[in-house]
This record gives sequence, C-alpha cells and structure tokens, in this order.
Amino acid sequence: MSTTSWQGRHVAVAGLGVSGIPAARALAGLGARVTVVNDGDDERSRAQAEELRSEGITVRLGDGDTLPEGADLVVTAPGWRPDKPLFAAAEAAGVEVWGDVELAWRLRGPDAAPWLAVTGTNGKTTTVRMLASILQAAGLRTAAVGNIGVSLLDAVLGEQEYDVLAVELSSYQLHWAPSLRAHSAAVLNLAPDHLDWHGSMAAYAADKGRIYEGNTVACVYNAADQATEDLVREADVEEGCRAIGFTLGAPGPSQVGIVDGLLVDRAFVENRQKQAQELAEVSDVDPPAPHNIANALAAAALARAFGVPAGAVRGGLRAFRPDAHRIEHVADVAGVAYVDDSKATNTHAAEASLAAYEGIVWIAGGLAKGATFDELVQRSAPRLRAAVLIGADRALIREALARHAPEVPVVDLDRTDTGAMPQAVAEAARLAKAGDTVLLAPACASMDMFTNYTKRGQAFADAVRALAAERA
Repeated sequence: MSTTSWQGRHVAVAGLGVSGIPAARALAGLGARVTVVNDGDDERSRAQAEELRSEGITVRLGDGDTLPEGADLVVTAPGWRPDKPLFAAAEAAGVEVWGDVELAWRLRGPDAAPWLAVTGTNGKTTTVRMLASILQAAGLRTAAVGNIGVSLLDAVLGEQEYDVLAVELSSYQLHWAPSLRAHSAAVLNLAPDHLDWHGSMAAYAADKGRIYEGNTVACVYNAADQATEDLVREADVEEGCRAIGFTLGAPGPSQVGIVDGLLVDRAFVENRQKQAQELAEVSDVDPPAPHNIANALAAAALARAFGVPAGAVRGGLRAFRPDAHRIEHVADVAGVAYVDDSKATNTHAAEASLAAYEGIVWIAGGLAKGATFDELVQRSAPRLRAAVLIGADRALIREALARHAPEVPVVDLDRTDTGAMPQAVAEAARLAKAGDTVLLAPACASMDMFTNYTKRGQAFADAVRALAAERA
C-alpha cells in the first residue's frame, strides 16, 4: 500500500500501549487523521495521551467502545477481544479492523524482506530467537520481531534493511491479520489456551492456522501434534508450497528429525527418499530438553526453507542462549538441581518441562485461567518425587494429585504473597534427595502473587541462591 493512500483517511487506533502508540504515530506520519480510543483513564494513560496530542493526534480516554465518527479504518491492539462493542460498530458501519501485524504487512515496501513466521501455544519466542540466530550465522541481515524484540512496524518502516525477518505471532495477532502471506511458517503445537478470548478451541486453532494462508515455500508442522498437520491440510497456499514435518524420532521424507543424537534433514536435500543431511548435534541445543529440541528442529526447518546451509544451523544453535525463566538451571545445592521454568504458565508448557527430568520435586500453582490438571498429573506422575503448591488455584492441582498420584507427598502453602516463594523452595529442599530436580513449572499464570512470570522466576532464583549461600 503506498504511503500517499493515507492522506485524508481517518483511522481509529484502539488502545494505548506497545502496539497502539507506534501505530498511531506511524499513521499520523503518513498523513492520516488519527483518533486513539482507550478504555483506561489512569495517570499513565493521561501522560501518554498528552504526548500524542502534542503530535497532533486525537486521544479519547475512558471510552474504547464507541467508533469515532467518520473513521474508515480501525487498527486495534491485539489483546482487544473480538466481542468489544467497538468492533460490532465497525462491522455495522462497513469499517475494516486490522491489527498491528496487518498494518505492518500492508505498509511493507515493494522490496520488503520476506517473513518466516512462527506461532503455537508454547515455544514461540525460543523458536523465533533460535531462527534469528541461525539466519545470522548464515550471514543474513535479520531480526526477531513481532510478539518479541523489535516491533514489526519499526522493522517495516525503519531505516535498517533486512534480508529476512523471523516473526513471532500470537493467536490474537493472527486473528486481526487477514492479509498476511509468509514465505514459510510453523505452528509448533496446539493446546487449550486463551479460550476466554477466542470463545472455543476451534476458533483458537483457526486463528493459529491463519499463519499458513498463502505460504509460498513451506508449512512446517509438528508430526507429534496431528492438529498442526490438519491446519496445513486446510490452508490455501501457493502452488508448490510444501508440508514439512518435524519429529523427535527418525524423520521420513519431507521431515526433519533425530537420528543417533543428530538433528537431520530429509526435507531440503536432493533425494529426500534416500538422503539425509546432518544439521547439528542434540548437544548443540541449549538446554537439550525434548520440547526445546523440537523448537530447534522447527527453527532449522524454516531456515532450510529459506535456503540456509546446514553449517549455519549448527552455528546458530551453538550461539543461541535461551531467555531467562525458560527451563533455566539456577544452581545445584547438596546434589539437587534447581530449575526455573516460570514461563510454563499453562499445562501444556508444564508437561513439556516435567518430561525433561526424572525425580522431580514440583513447585506449581497460581492462576489456573480455567485450566484443569488431571491429564498433566496423570502423564507426569511417574516422575514426581513430591509437590509444593502455591497460589490462588493450588487446590485444583492438589485435587488432581490426590486423584492420580496419591502416593506423591504434597505441601500446600496457604498463602498468595510473594514471601511464599522462599518457603516453597525451603520445603522443596527438605523433600528432595541428591539426584533430584526441584522444578518451578507452575502450569498457571503468576498475577495472583507476582507482576508477571519474570518476577516469579526471579523470586525462585533469589530463594535458591539464598539457600545455596546458607548451605555453603
């Protein structure tokens, strides 16, 4: 879309924040008349509004439900629910609604860098950062963008030139991005999450599946998760676009997988019926937990779809270091490993984390967000040495443990203040034996006790380090 097409248009931007403010400024800079609408009218919102008003942008606080008169487009923050009255009013008036990803896609220039896109219930950020590391190892100009790192609008409109972008996309962002057409894309996994926003599992999956629409080279799916392959089958892609699976087992043709401790490619080789290309060793993946190896395979598949040589896959994986609070080893104390996976905020992520260890003293609990824990406990019970429960919805986990793992000792800490974490670590240390792992994998959100999962993970790490110092 040319920049001149924005002259004289009236665009309503829904929401102040990390996506709304850059969108408002970008559109105003292109000549559009911009009105920002926001539900909140607090001190922070008023300060942001004042700054935007000084730049000639209209801001309306305390009323995010009413469509501004004369608006011919709405650009929304991804988290705004589809059932907001604002969107009903836009539909009634025949006004399109875009998200920030759609806006960025439309604002790309004719020589814009292609997008390698990643979504899934868990593992998106790690996979995108792995992918960016591999692309950089191949000498390509790239960045991890979208739901992490550089904003897509900054990447599209900034002066930095890119050869390719590694793009993380949430289900919210995909819902509002009908025109997105990636070079190649991956859905890592699908499990119930954000159903209060999407309304159903079917709607959630459909929004995730939008990432495959119009792909030109490869649709990467998880061979162990049939739902992701089903999304590929349902997608309308460009002629010649291939379905590429990743698996923790030996790969078949058109797959990447594992053979004798090696990551191997049978998808992007001359004779995929008979040949396999070594990409890296499992030990090149940090940490080499099963779900993280799956992330590495997905990243490798996307990179190979873009023509990256095998050596760059190895180099990129070796150079990659995971973000904090993602199966992060904090310390060993008296022969017990202490691991922080505070980012495991749902049952699917927690199950993957629990599958990476044997002899686990599990610290869990928080806000369940409507989740149930029976399947998680059933599958993980053989690995559990004990459990220490914290947070508002800990009773749900305690009851699942009583049903499916009654032999596992449980400590139920009846408190939801931040001081509960040192007590939880102390109780876990009491229950653990040399060779065990004390694992913080809450399977719940953190906001009942902590500002976010980062603060929760920091509290765990601080408590572990204090324990180590005490026993030194």
